[in-house]
Amino acid sequence: MTPTIRPDDPARATVEIATEDAAWDALDLEALAGRAVDATLVALDLPPAAFEVSILACDDARIATLNGEFRGKPTPTNVLSWPAEDRAPDTPGGAPHLPDPGDPMAAELGDLALAHGTCAREAAEAGKPLADHVTHLIVHGTLHLLGFDHETDADAARMEGLEVKILQTLNMANPYETPMV
Repeated sequence: MTPTIRPDDPARATVEIATEDAAWDALDLEALAGRAVDATLVALDLPPAAFEVSILACDDARIATLNGEFRGKPTPTNVLSWPAEDRAPDTPGGAPHLPDPGDPMAAELGDLALAHGTCAREAAEAGKPLADHVTHLIVHGTLHLLGFDHETDADAARMEGLEVKILQTLNMANPYETPMV
């Protein structure tokens, strides 16, 4: 059973949010991000209070610039991640090198950026609440910060399986299944 972590619980991860796009103000991003990061860490048997994540809540223009600078793709995307450390697995589909919660140097997991326009458009196209889609993207991004990736089929299967498991703990549907109409 996944432990319940309340918004005021000192067991929560530290999630710092810098909001550049006022469109994010309609969403309680702080609470949503805290739940998503905490659930991700708990699912991996990591104590949330030992870790920190920073999130930039921006618009499509800003994320397109960042995507161009860091990935050579000057187009908007939903989420970008910058891990503080390379935790990639040694083999495709393998387990990443998770941080040691007792190591203060490992506390900062890294940074995420979310683009409101892209997130809102994707949520609308999928018929999902924006909060659910953003929660999924924060879980996805946090897994990237922890060394998970989806570059190979084996890596994608591992990462997507974890995402589904984590989202289930938050009472959210599998984002990879097409809903029946």
